Amino acid sequence: MTQNDLRESMKDAMRAKDTVRLSVIRGILTMVTNDLVAKGNKPTDTLPEDDIMALVRRAAKQRKDSIEQFEKGGRADLAETEKAELVILESMLPAQMPEDAVRAAAVAKAAELGITDKTKANQLMGALMKDLKGKADGSVVKAVVESLFA
Repeated sequence: MTQNDLRESMKDAMRAKDTVRLSVIRGILTMVTNDLVAKGNKPTDTLPEDDIMALVRRAAKQRKDSIEQFEKGGRADLAETEKAELVILESMLPAQMPEDAVRAAAVAKAAELGITDKTKANQLMGALMKDLKGKADGSVVKAVVESLFA
């Protein structure tokens, strides 16, 4: 997804009067601009697609954390708003690997690195996250690695 794609999506959301989608897209575009400025670029420059996807993943993670906190605090109304935004953000991201595919990758990587016990689980986790970056959710990878040595 490029900045131009985001701008077009924003126009579509405006035309459709989809306020939630519009708010999410504007937030992502703001994050893109802030990231450009933080890196010493002009706000009108373009950010690589990988960086934009990282920003979308970060926004999705923030929504998940917010949902958890709102539900703990008994604020179902705020949690619902965050859930609606999360659905839109997840639609922007590529599909994540299912748990069984992550497990197969973890078993193969453990065999490749010769890891057979829990003492080197962090090493396995690091290697897997490097291999599966953007393809699998970190919490799923962590759960799979922990289950291998349980």
